This record gives sequence, C-alpha cells and structure tokens, in this order.
Amino acid sequence: MRRLFLIVLSFMVLAPLSAQEFHCAVQVNYQKLMTTTQQYSSGDKKVYESMKQAVEDFINSRRWTNLELDQTEKIDCSLSIILNSQTSATDFIGQIQIQLRRPVYNSNYTSGLFNYIESGDFEFSYIESQPLDFDVNTFYGNLSSTIAFYAYIMLGYYFDSFALNGGQPFYEVAQVICQTADGSGANAKGWNSYSGQKARYWFMENHANAAYEKLHQAYYLYHRMGLDMMTKDQPQARQNIIQALQLVQEVHQVRANLLATQQFIDVKIAEIVSIFTPAPPEEQKAVYMIIKDVSPINVSKLTNFNTK
Repeated sequence: MRRLFLIVLSFMVLAPLSAQEFHCAVQVNYQKLMTTTQQYSSGDKKVYESMKQAVEDFINSRRWTNLELDQTEKIDCSLSIILNSQTSATDFIGQIQIQLRRPVYNSNYTSGLFNYIESGDFEFSYIESQPLDFDVNTFYGNLSSTIAFYAYIMLGYYFDSFALNGGQPFYEVAQVICQTADGSGANAKGWNSYSGQKARYWFMENHANAAYEKLHQAYYLYHRMGLDMMTKDQPQARQNIIQALQLVQEVHQVRANLLATQQFIDVKIAEIVSIFTPAPPEEQKAVYMIIKDVSPINVSKLTNFNTK
C-alpha cells in the first residue's frame, strides 16, 4: 500500500488497452425478467451471461490510467446491473449499483468508500457477444459510458483518500464523459442537471465544483490521516476524522443535502459508530452534533453516544 501513496501522483488518463486497475466483481441480475410475461423475458439466458462477461471484461481488462498496480494493489469494487424490463431483443431498463472499498493501512480491514444504486430508469442497449466500446470524447452507448463514468468516479474517490486532491484528474475525465453523453443527442437519462437530484451528473458536479473543494480534503483526512493512523495513534486519528467530518459539515452548510455529503455519511455511519463508541464523551458529542446537522436520518444510529 505504501507504493500507492506515491504512484497516485503520476497519473495520466486514458492509456491504451493493457494492464488493469480494477478487481471488480460483476453481476447481472435478470430474475425480474424471468418472473414476468414480457415478450423477451423467456429468451435465451445466454444474452445476460454475455452481458455480464462483456461488462466484466470492460472494467477489469481495460487500462484506465498509466498506473502500474500489482495484484494486491488493484482496486476492490463490485458492480451490479439489475434488469427490470426488456423492451426489445437488445434494449433494457434497470438499475446499476456500485460499491467501492479501500484497504486500511497495516490492517486487514477494508473501508467502504462508495455505495450507490441508481433509480430504476437506467436505459441501455446491448447486443449479445458484442464487446463494449468507449472513448472519452465519443458516446458509443449508455452502457459503456455509464460504466466508464463510474470507473472514473471510483478512481476519484479512491485516490482522494490517499493523497490530497489525488482524485482531481479522474473527476475531470468523468466530467468530459458526462458532457459528451449529454451532447450526443441520444437523450439518455442521468447526464444533466434535469435528470433528478440523484442523477450521475450530480456526482460529477459535486466533485468538480470548487465550492465543494473541502470534500476532497475530508476524504484525505478521514482515510489517510484517520483510518490509516488508527494502529499508530488512535486519539490523533480520531481527531483527524472529526476534522474531516467538520469539513463535510462545512460543505453541507454551503449547500444542504448535497448528494456527495449524504453519500459520505450513509457509507461511513456504521464505521463512525464503531470508531467513536469507545471514544471520550466530548468526541462523541462532537460527532453527534455533526451527524445531526448533516444527516438527521442517521442520528438514531448514535443513540449510545454520550451527548451531554
């Protein structure tokens, strides 16, 4: 892992196909299609198996950066496509779920970084046995562009957690993908601000907007100066995590209910409870007040904290 702290600084986007950065478990869930009377629901299951293989090859075999990671350094994530309906032999509507995990230094523990499921209106086309094409400046289709978009969002989160602003170049690529897809004329949902509060557009905007730059500091403080320091100096590590949460709170005060701030708390709340349950009362109170402000829905998970 030490090497990751250095190689993150030498990024160059979109190198040719070869080496891989991701170790991603891919699933295509087609159970809903098997239990409905849709015209294509009882078709050959091979198309769904082919889709799974194509997505798996796309994310795991493609070289997304110029980083040279060995097997133990590959980025651990999972991606699920839940098929809700099939409108033609090659057209689908469903959901996509992404989970990203990060190793914690000098431990066997992995910390969740990103856990998100889109709404059920993810529309895309897929032809059996056809590999997925992608270029950052070309919209080949909603499936490949969406997966590529989330690949760069994950790279952004991941390397923000290892180096201050380490994820910036990856968010910039996600922004180009978003703009290319929105300008393609395909009218695919999720690529602009009009697509709803949880559109993938907002993940890009939240991380590219300079008004929310403290988010990047929070990722670094929480993970590199917090979790990675837990085996060395727990009191200082907890203080750094509190400082990270305060930065998230400051972003929340700039704009309430930001998708990225809510995602941060939702993913981290169980971990925060575990870290601060044995902490002094003053630390528990500080954390409680931040969560109460940023994400009131999660306050019930802190009921054992001393807030007096």
